[in-house]
Amino acid sequence: MTSSGKYVVYLHDYYKHLISIHNMNTVEKLVASQLLEVEAVKLRPNEPFTWASGWKSPIYCDNRKTLSYPKVRSTIKLELARIIMEKYPDVEVIAGVATGAIAQGALVADALGLPFVYVRSSAKDHGMKNLVEGYLEEGKKVVVVEDLISTGGSSLKAVAALREEKQANVLGMVAIFTYQFPLAQEQFAAANVELTTLSNYNALVEAAAEINYIDESVVPTLQEWRKDPANWQK
Repeated sequence: MTSSGKYVVYLHDYYKHLISIHNMNTVEKLVASQLLEVEAVKLRPNEPFTWASGWKSPIYCDNRKTLSYPKVRSTIKLELARIIMEKYPDVEVIAGVATGAIAQGALVADALGLPFVYVRSSAKDHGMKNLVEGYLEEGKKVVVVEDLISTGGSSLKAVAALREEKQANVLGMVAIFTYQFPLAQEQFAAANVELTTLSNYNALVEAAAEINYIDESVVPTLQEWRKDPANWQK
């Protein structure tokens, strides 16, 4: 086993202990509760947020906040690294999606002892005008790291850039959190990209109710939003 592999296994054992003493016995709920704890995620079903798209939403998510909290940051790094080791043992490069997943992707790549690149949302207006930043040989086996999956559009755009610019063999994508929109599931399937996330909207709602972050009475309306966010509360 490589030194980086031993490092990840050590951390995994440590956080398995944390999970065992936590009232929530799944990674999904552990991560969900930590996102709520550090206010990376906020639930406000009675005072919904308005997204740039115009959608009304009971949830706001900014997973970059987790970087400021060592315990949460390490949990995310560890669990993403574990998933990659288990599902994609032949991975050669980690790619982060700009901007939210650049730091998390770099942390995961460091834990695994692998090269790291990131993918811009749009090409530079000067220089090489490339989307993929960093050194990436053509044809390498890549796992993409993302912080949040909404409709999946921007995440899959990064995959397309890796495939087109570098002929990368994208093995799959791992992410911290997904809203579980049906549209995202359809788009990932159409792009032939396997997606694995640490936590998800349903687990978040369950965790929030269990720790009394929300009242049980608002659970049905929260569940309805995920099914049809564009028309929720219209």
